[in-house]
Parts: sequence; C-alpha cells; structure tokens
Amino acid sequence: MPSKDLRPIIQDWPFESGQIKVRKIRGLDNRVKIQMRVDLGVLQMETEGRPDGQRPFNYESLLEYHLARLESHKRRNGTDLGFSLSPDECLAIRDESLQYYHRYLASFAMEDYDMVVRDTQRNLDVLDLCCKYGEQESDRMALEAHRPYIIMMNTRAKALGAIGNGQYLTALAHVERGLVSIRDFFKKYGTSKSFNHSPEVVILKALRREVRKQLPVDPIRKLKQELADAVAEERFEDAAQLRDSLEALLKQHGGQS
Repeated sequence: MPSKDLRPIIQDWPFESGQIKVRKIRGLDNRVKIQMRVDLGVLQMETEGRPDGQRPFNYESLLEYHLARLESHKRRNGTDLGFSLSPDECLAIRDESLQYYHRYLASFAMEDYDMVVRDTQRNLDVLDLCCKYGEQESDRMALEAHRPYIIMMNTRAKALGAIGNGQYLTALAHVERGLVSIRDFFKKYGTSKSFNHSPEVVILKALRREVRKQLPVDPIRKLKQELADAVAEERFEDAAQLRDSLEALLKQHGGQS
C-alpha cells in the first residue's frame, strides 16, 4: 500500500507562525493551484470558481445557487417576499465563505489584488444575502461582525492595485469610499464611537496617509507655505517675490484661494 504521508511535501516548506506562506503550483490537471502552508499541513485551492473545485447543484458555488433561487422566486412572484434561507443553508454558505477567505488571504500575500477584490466582494455578497434572507436572527447576524474586515481587505486591494498602476488619486478615492462604508456599518448598529478605534479604520487611515504622500504637491498650497515661512523669518524680499508668484498663480487658476 503506497504511503499517503504528507511529510515529503511539507518538510521542505516549514510553517512559520505569524507568516502567510503561499505559492502557486501546477496541478496534475495542468491547471495552476494556490497552496497555503498552515500549521498542520497545506491548503490547496483552485484559482477560479469555488476554492475546493466543487460545483454544488452544478453551480459555481452555494452563493450562486441561492442567488439563482432568489431570482427564480422573484420571477414567479414578482417580489422577494417569502424567500428565505434555513439555518442549515446559512451554515453551509458560511462554511463555503471560509474557503474564499483563505484564498483571498493567500492572494493578498501574493499581491494578486484582482483576485482579492473578486473574492472579498463575493464574501460581502454572502453577508448581504444572509443578513437579508436568513430565517433566524442568529443567521442574519452571524457574519456581520466580519464586514469591516472584509471591506478593509477589499479596499486595500483596490487601492494597492491602483497604486501599482500609478493611479494615486484613484487609490485615494478607493480608500475614502472604504472608510465611508465602514462608518456606515458602525452607524447602522449604533456604535459610531467605535469607528475611530476600529483596527480596520486604523489600517485604512495609514494607507490614506501613504497615498497622500505620493500625490503631486499643490503649487498654490506650497507657495502659501513658503510665503508664511518667509514672513515668519522676516525675509521680506523673498516674501514679496513669493507674494507676486502666488498672485500670478491664483489668476491662472481663476482666483481660487
């Protein structure tokens, strides 16, 4: 009987606590797979569709299956009233979303930001579906505490992808939208005071600061600061020249201050 011991596979790829170790390999089916080293072995995931490669009810995922059920219900009844997800269905969807969590975490480590955006958005869709249609309150709320984290990961991936293309204003816009979404989450559940202390908000605000450092310097703001410095240091001749330059620049920009 041939050995099925995993040791030969993992002995040259040691697990290190606190580090996300991932790699891409080519499977026996000649398709690219993602592997993530975990403490007790290796997770292997498909890059497309459901990470375990299964097709429940011949759909890409349970999420797609239940979304199709929802659309069919709407066509038959003209409304979504009466559509619901049982506790077992919600549990199965939650279990499935964990697979996508592992994959987007691995993808982030590999800087494959498009895949991160795809899988985090997919899990946000899971939250929306369960929150709206779960039969029991416990199922509707089971994953809501994870929403700020998923929004944060989705936002970081969008922003870092834009930065990689040199699109710093786009990156900044992604971060601002992410912060608004997380603020809306805390407002919805009556915990607005928790916003500034949220670790997800702290991460996004740090990213916002880094993005702003890469933005082109506003010439008007720069001249105003130089003028203020010259006046404070009593370099009045420099101040006069800076004032003239500032007035000329303001005229070019329609007199904005």
